[in-house]
Amino acid sequence: MESGRGQARARSPELNTPAYKIASGDLKNIPLLRHVAKIGKPMIVSTGGGTMDDVQRAYETIMPINPRLCLMQCTCGYPAEFAELDLRVIATYREKFPEVVIGYSGHDNGIAMPVAAYMLGARIIEKHFTLNRAMKGTDHRFSLEPVGMKKMIRDLQRVRMALGDGRKKVYASEASPVLKMGKKLVAARDLPSGHVLTAGDIAIKSPGDGLPPYYLDQVLGQSLTRDVRADQSLTLELVGRAAAATAGV
Repeated sequence: MESGRGQARARSPELNTPAYKIASGDLKNIPLLRHVAKIGKPMIVSTGGGTMDDVQRAYETIMPINPRLCLMQCTCGYPAEFAELDLRVIATYREKFPEVVIGYSGHDNGIAMPVAAYMLGARIIEKHFTLNRAMKGTDHRFSLEPVGMKKMIRDLQRVRMALGDGRKKVYASEASPVLKMGKKLVAARDLPSGHVLTAGDIAIKSPGDGLPPYYLDQVLGQSLTRDVRADQSLTLELVGRAAAATAGV
């Protein structure tokens, strides 16, 4: 194994290789997987063309020697059809192999699938790169040119930011739109002081700078403390203290 030219270079200290990528064609090459695992650097293993048994075998070969492993969901068609990408395998891998990083190696056209893969839990993305998709060779036609690669990286960075932390928040940027599109309770027509409010007396209109519509049940049946005009905003003061008490104000 170590007499081969490729293996000798792999051990060269001058290269200082930070990690080793194993292509799908070597998923079943257990001697090679064992050899690279012993080097001790992180390993990224593509699983195109393999069964779950093949993936399990590779996993069981590498992990006892080197747990710094990433398994990449891959369909190694050139290019791969969208219906054959099986992106949900990423979630399957995450459940079956929780100790390792899961990634996606894409032979698909375009930049959308890596974003979908990231959303499913892929944390290493591999995409083929070319300077000209019209060049000869099996990879060029589905590879990304510089502009496409920049866009894919941009979108992956955006989606990582966009995910947030899972907590529902209200942002300052939402204040103006919410005010404009929001709703409030208003008088549907001119109403005299002492009038007992019914559903027909109240309208719900924008902007949302008054009593929110969720107060409707609290104000129904309350008496007005003074005259109101049509479209005038209702307030807890206008509908009396009973409504305010009911609302916990």
